[in-house]
Formats: sequence, structure tokens, C-alpha cells
Amino acid sequence: MKLKHLDSNLRIVFAKLTRTGLVVAAVLVALPVVGIDLTVLSVFGGAVGIGLGFGLQKIASNFVSGFIILLDHSIRIGDRLMVDNRVGYVTKMTSRYVVLKGADGTEALIPNDALISNTVINQSYSDRNMWTSLPVQVAYGTDLDLALSLLKQASDHPRVLKNPGANAFVTLFADSGINLELGFWVADPENGFMGLKSDINLAIWRLFNQHNIEIPFPQREVRIVGDKPAQQG
Repeated sequence: MKLKHLDSNLRIVFAKLTRTGLVVAAVLVALPVVGIDLTVLSVFGGAVGIGLGFGLQKIASNFVSGFIILLDHSIRIGDRLMVDNRVGYVTKMTSRYVVLKGADGTEALIPNDALISNTVINQSYSDRNMWTSLPVQVAYGTDLDLALSLLKQASDHPRVLKNPGANAFVTLFADSGINLELGFWVADPENGFMGLKSDINLAIWRLFNQHNIEIPFPQREVRIVGDKPAQQG
């Protein structure tokens, strides 16, 4: 594990293979020393092996799947994964499971077999940068060009990448206003998004107030068709 010039996944593979080989060698050496004939155990071991094969099928599947994951480099320590609607970072990889730590600090133990047989979204497989967006609504009658320009200006944050830069879009003409969206790339998603989005939302709020851009509240216009006017006495 101290061979820093080797890939981290390969170091884990070699460590596991070495440990397994040493255990098997120790057992094979120890049995004759205590007077147990290995040939006598071969028949008994075959029967036991069949029973264990059925009983430990899932464990064996996870064990083999763990080596496949390590060798094909599909998942690495530090990767951001989405597994069954759970998002987290890989903090540990064992022969049976992968530890996925969420933003709330909880840790999920994902069996290696599940990572092989199911669809896993690796959000940092080839690029650790991550795209995220913020929705905002403005009132009808707003200067949309100005609003889009202010959204880009609000994205001026140390954690937001300058290249590729942020962009703003008109997404929908909704009931109460016009929906806009600010999208940007983040280089350090492992530090979370709540604080970043809060800072940018505050910047949007301040810029919109400075330029008198209204963020509308839900409203409805009710018209009564065929209503007779009140008669004056």
C-alpha cells in the first residue's frame, strides 16, 4: 500500500491477493504439522465445498465483483456515485462492499455485486467537475436581457468555474411569471452545494433589488362570466 507510483486500485488488489495467498499457504503448512493428512481431507473437503458453495454464493459474488471493480477502474475512492437515488462519495472499498458517505454524514454499505449488476451513475468518472443550476422566477414585463445578465453576474463566486463559464436561460412562461435558470460548473462538489447556492441566491436577490426586478408571488385572475350588474334603486 506504500507504493505510491501504483494506482490506488491496483494497490488494494495486490494487498487483498497477498493476504488471501498467505492465509491459504499458512493453512496448508499448518495442517500437516499438526498431523492432519491433506489427502484424507480431500473427499470431505469436496463435500463441504459444495455445501459452502451454495451457502456462500452471494459472498463469493461480492468478492469477485470487488476485484472486477478494482481492476476495471470503474469506481475509485473519492468518486461521487448515485446508487438507488442515494448520492455520496466513496470513502472505502472492501472485498464485500463499498462505503458511500452522504452529505448528511450517513454511510451506506453497498454490496459489490449490486454495483456490478445494477446501473450506477458515477458523477466523477472522467471529470470531477459538476454542473448544477438554480431556478428563479421574474414578473411579466421584466427586461429579460437585463435579468439574464444579472444572473450571470451573481454567479461570480470563488467555487464557480470561469471556464466553462456560467450561463442563464429562459425556461418557461409560467402562470405567475417567467421562469429563468442559472447554470454553472463547480470544481469541488465534495464540499457540498447548500452554502454555495445560498451565497448565489443572496447575490441574485441583491442585484434584482438594485435594478427593481420583481420576483412575483403566486397570483390568479378570476373573472365571472354572465354576472348581472347590481340594480340601482
